[in-house]
Formats: sequence, C-alpha cells, structure tokens
Amino acid sequence: MADLKDRMIRAAKLDVNLYEEVEADRDSMGQAMTVVILSSLAAGIGSISSGGVSGIFWGTFAALAGWFIWAFLTYFIGTRILPEPQTRADVGELLRTTGFSSSPGVLRVFGVVPVLGGLVFFVTAIWMLVAMVIAVRQALDYKSTGRAVGVCVLGWIVQIVLILLLAGITGGLRSPA
Repeated sequence: MADLKDRMIRAAKLDVNLYEEVEADRDSMGQAMTVVILSSLAAGIGSISSGGVSGIFWGTFAALAGWFIWAFLTYFIGTRILPEPQTRADVGELLRTTGFSSSPGVLRVFGVVPVLGGLVFFVTAIWMLVAMVIAVRQALDYKSTGRAVGVCVLGWIVQIVLILLLAGITGGLRSPA
C-alpha cells in the first residue's frame, strides 16, 4: 500500500494519476477515511475559536457522514442520471477518490491564525471543490470535466435539501424563542 502522506500530497497537487490509482486500489478505503478524518479534525481545530472544542467532535462526525452521503449521491447521479457511455463505477470507487479529494482540507488547521482564518477556509474550500471534480471525473470515467462539475453541483444541491429536510424534521431549524 502506498504511503498515505505521499498520496495526500499528490491528491492536493490534483494529480489525476493519484485519483486513478486510489479508484483501482480497493485496499485504500482506510486511507481515504483517514484523509477525511484528518481534514475534518483540521477544520475543527481551525475553527475552535468560533465552534469550541465540541466542534471538533461534531465536525468530524458530520464530515464522515457527509462524505458517505456525497459519495452515494455522486454515484447515483453519475451512473444513473448523467452517465457517459464508458461510465463504470461503484460506490467504493467514489468513496476512495472523494476521500482523497479532502486532502487540501488539512490546511484548515491554519484557520486558528487570527486574520487568516477566513482566507484559509475559503482557499481550501475552492481547492477541495476542484479536487472533488477531478475525483468524480476519474471515478466515473468521464471524458467531460463539465459533466463531473454537473454531478458535483447536483449532488451538492440534493445534499443541502436533505440536510434542510432533516433539520426541519428534527427541529434543528427553529429559531430560539
């Protein structure tokens, strides 16, 4: 199994070959999950001044849940709604590639630096989004980057709607009295 640090650096460099490699490497699921956890912990630490220590735990949990939901949504949308003729994928391939697309997120730990926090989170969010598009394009064997962008956008919209519905059902959207 390849070195995790090396793979994370290659993923952050948007190395298309890395995404093909982890797509094919069924043994890299643990590494992909580790990347998501590290990225989530970094975000929690980076936002500790606004979210507190409990934000690290809840942020990590939410990121893992979001990763699973996102991978399933991109799988479904990409293979059922917007496939290209050569599209062949399974959920595991999307979990592995999208997990590694979280690699730039480890830099969110620098969000603790006063004045730089917002900029760090903005830059890493854009960077992770670009990595996600590459991950989806490679996992779904797309020739079109535009189609991968479409899958990511549709998946994001569906995920937001699901979160809002869940929050509404559980009372998470009520304003304090």
